[in-house]
Amino acid sequence: MSTPIDVPAPTEAPVDAPAATEATAPADAPASATDVMVEIRSVHKSFGALEVLRGIDLSVRAGEVTVVLGPSGSGKSTLLRTINHLEKVDQGWISVDGTLVGYRRSGNKLYELREREVLRQRTRIGFVFQNFNLFPHLTVLENIIEAPVAALGRPRKEAVAAAEALLARVGLADKSGAYPKQLSGGQQQRVAIARALALEPKLLLFDEPTSALDPELVGEVLDVIKDLAHQGTTMIVVTHEIGFAREVADTVVFMDQGRIVEQGPPADVLDRPVQERTRAFLSKVL
Repeated sequence: MSTPIDVPAPTEAPVDAPAATEATAPADAPASATDVMVEIRSVHKSFGALEVLRGIDLSVRAGEVTVVLGPSGSGKSTLLRTINHLEKVDQGWISVDGTLVGYRRSGNKLYELREREVLRQRTRIGFVFQNFNLFPHLTVLENIIEAPVAALGRPRKEAVAAAEALLARVGLADKSGAYPKQLSGGQQQRVAIARALALEPKLLLFDEPTSALDPELVGEVLDVIKDLAHQGTTMIVVTHEIGFAREVADTVVFMDQGRIVEQGPPADVLDRPVQERTRAFLSKVL
């Protein structure tokens, strides 16, 4: 069992964790799930001597879309990976839907969860990667039902029916028996989105979902994400697609060198940025 961490008294602010395997305990319970879906406080992450995240504070409300922009190496993808505990934070804490990620609270102590408990938490957080990550030896349908059947214990018949409905939703109803190698990159990414949705997650994370696609395939994937946004799906999307951010995001976050430099509504951050670093970045990508 991991070494317990003292929880600060209710009147105290959160404090930094003493070691890389430990997290900072929130002074109070995470925000209500009816208001904030994701709460990130004072998160730091280093890989050796390289400090990738330098004190990230961010809140994402339920039903809203947050788009994260920034140059390569700014920490965007690492931030996503800490949200579902693919990367452990060195300091700070993260909660999703009112539950601490990667840790449990017991009295005045905070304990790191066992791996199987972390895996259970991840079923509530869908993650769509840059390079699809589909199982090449499974059909499209089998890729989608794998997690609901294996991780959640859903009856296969029920999982198949849900998968077929999801494939129709992403415009691939006729591809259930195909293998990933038989699909275009855009089709594979839409299957990956359907697979993430199959677990009925509270939150969807997208890590540059169009970066591996040919330009003519980008639109079909963005259209699916836009449809999810219009249906009130809570999402955090790391992307370089400024037009998408302008159209869909409730909040745009600009990161640089492991810090959030600027955040706010798209019209403010994209059209009237306050920070010079934001203006310099946008001048090169717009």
